[in-house]
Amino acid sequence: MTSTSTASDGFYVTIGIGREVFAVPVAMVLEILPIQEVFRIPDAPAHLDGLIDVRGRGVAVIDLRTRLGLPRVEPDETTRIVVLDVPLPGRRLAVGLTADRVFEVATLDDGRLEPPPDIGTPWAHDHILGVGRHGGGFVAVLDIVRLFTTDPAMTTAERAMPAAGGLVPPVAAQAA
Repeated sequence: MTSTSTASDGFYVTIGIGREVFAVPVAMVLEILPIQEVFRIPDAPAHLDGLIDVRGRGVAVIDLRTRLGLPRVEPDETTRIVVLDVPLPGRRLAVGLTADRVFEVATLDDGRLEPPPDIGTPWAHDHILGVGRHGGGFVAVLDIVRLFTTDPAMTTAERAMPAAGGLVPPVAAQAA
């Protein structure tokens, strides 16, 4: 895979989960919010934190650490909620990802994505679109659509709120 762009023309919002750096296409980012209280949904999966109000609309918040199989940590002053506009078959979904921190809007060093690493045996890497390089390190670009189409928590969240109508237009991504 040597893809040079997505709908975002190669620009990504880079986020930190622990020591690792992940990226989401900037075109999907609606806003970046400081951590806030969420409305808990009874019997929700562990990685579905709950709902927040974003401009009068209920948005499901997913703990990205837990969704990726990492241990949950307590939020701090750098924790952010990245609100995304996720295009799904037949509809659009606004969803928030809790990240340890948000770094910047960036491009990959050489503009290329390599496929997820081959480790000789099958492994579940369907949430990784590819791996790029930025600033001397690796960046895993998340396949946001697959992350949510294979996520049982989103079915629970969709039942808790009405189908998405018009979305709030994207704003400049700022890691306030």
